[in-house]
Amino acid sequence: MSTTQTSLTSSDAAPPAKPLRAIPGSYGFPFFSPIRDRLQYYYSQGRDNFFKTRVDQYKSTVFRTNMPPGPFMAKDPRVVCLLDAQSFQVLFDISKVEKRDLFTGTYMPPTALTGGYRVCAYLDPSEPKHAMNKKLLFSLLHDRQPHFLPEFHDTFSKLFDGLDAAVAGEAKKADFNALNDVSSFEFCCRAYFGVDPASTSLGADGPKKVSKWLLFNLHPLMVLGLPKIVEEIFLHTFHLPPFLVKSDYKKIYDFFYSAAAKTLDRAESIGLDREEACHNLLFATCFNSYGGFKVFFPDIFQWLARAGEPLHKRLREEIRSVVKAEGGDGSITITALEKMELTKSVVYEALRIEPPVMFQYGRAKKDFVLESHDSSFEVKEGEMLFGFQPFATKDPKVFKDPETFVADRFVGDEGAKLLRYVYWSNGRETDVPAEGNKQCPGKDFVVMVGRLLVAEFFMRYDSFEAEVGTVLLGAQVTITKLSRATS
Repeated sequence: MSTTQTSLTSSDAAPPAKPLRAIPGSYGFPFFSPIRDRLQYYYSQGRDNFFKTRVDQYKSTVFRTNMPPGPFMAKDPRVVCLLDAQSFQVLFDISKVEKRDLFTGTYMPPTALTGGYRVCAYLDPSEPKHAMNKKLLFSLLHDRQPHFLPEFHDTFSKLFDGLDAAVAGEAKKADFNALNDVSSFEFCCRAYFGVDPASTSLGADGPKKVSKWLLFNLHPLMVLGLPKIVEEIFLHTFHLPPFLVKSDYKKIYDFFYSAAAKTLDRAESIGLDREEACHNLLFATCFNSYGGFKVFFPDIFQWLARAGEPLHKRLREEIRSVVKAEGGDGSITITALEKMELTKSVVYEALRIEPPVMFQYGRAKKDFVLESHDSSFEVKEGEMLFGFQPFATKDPKVFKDPETFVADRFVGDEGAKLLRYVYWSNGRETDVPAEGNKQCPGKDFVVMVGRLLVAEFFMRYDSFEAEVGTVLLGAQVTITKLSRATS
């Protein structure tokens, strides 16, 4: 098995002195220039080309620009844009940047969408409730860990049954995303709280209600394909009124208040208000976990489908041989997952090439010098720093063939060195989430579940074919052929 070689950045050794350069770019005229930039970002240039044209114009991966949504939702749209793997890392350094109210970017959704509270994602580590809420999430993940694998197997076996039925049916194809929405929400609730939401008063509409609530949080960052004037007024200029989703949110909240009763007891024991803790658990489950899986799982299948039978063969051989060596009863264990080197690499590569979280923000706490690969830049206290993650994790000075999905990129010793440049979790993949940093507390859980999805699939199937398109925040995967396991 070959391992992709790379040229590592100078940060792997003592970096040479880099020339100091003024940050290029301009914010233009207040109000009018941010609207112009917003229209370019969403329509005339498009997201990726918006950044590429400025990199070419300024001959720099660090520059000044305005980021959407701008007026009237964002008080200040001005950012210093970071588009390389070297400069991007400053966004993880909480000694230099503050993360207060920056989870979604230059705007913050109304707190009416989260019960009137600023939930943990919007808190800076300097705020006492940040550590308390993160401690609660760590304890939840630790206590429920024994349930993750069996709950995933049971839940996603139903998804696979749905794929089989749809492909064998009249349509001869299956909407993976639609089935994944249902299974991912059920899995999150069962894994964290041991409750199937469909069996409660929330019923089978839970995923739809949560998706509607997610839209109200994220619509300033979306293009729905409506007429431009409609999108500009209703999505990018003013917040959608929270009262339109209030009843749906209340039903979701009531479900969590009951399902998470034991965890809420623990929250009170560490000094958190029970109601506030419930809104935080809801957000962590529905936004961070479920919202992430809505994007991440179809992305994995997108790249598996594009790679085709040669990769499928290698994966099924690895997965089945490891499971057999670990006991032979067909069940997948944590120990087995750790031994599946190619499977692990595939998941890391999916996270690298298309991170489920694309944006990172931080406000400079003080004056400091920022470094890209080849230059240094002075950043002033109070300036907003913005990193577009898909550019940073496809930095050609770090990764060979960065735009290509390379399944075994992270296999072996050389591949392991590259994990420090996989940034999807608001930190390096080699970093450890802690109460005092902003890295996702469920980082290891997400990676494990991604591997589990691949392993469970190839224990059941030899191969598959799919049509791949795009939806709001990721890939649309339609399964057109499934080949059941023959050995």
